[in-house]
Amino acid sequence: MSAQFGNGVRASSIPGVEWIKSARSNPSGNCVEFARLPDGGVAVRNSRYPDGPALVYTREEINAFVGGAKDGDFDTFTV
Repeated sequence: MSAQFGNGVRASSIPGVEWIKSARSNPSGNCVEFARLPDGGVAVRNSRYPDGPALVYTREEINAFVGGAKDGDFDTFTV
């Protein structure tokens, strides 16, 4: 976990970050957004609740997740 921000921190309380969402997101706002943190960690939030809680991961955790997604490890979660 990021040393500066803990899990459940209000996403709107993380200063100076740019929230990014996938171009595959739908227009109704059902998407996940990511922000790179100053210490290299990554915060994740639900775009429908931009002031809600953010989950915070280390760079290594995000690399493992993205690598697994690219390898198809999570394909059973798609419809």
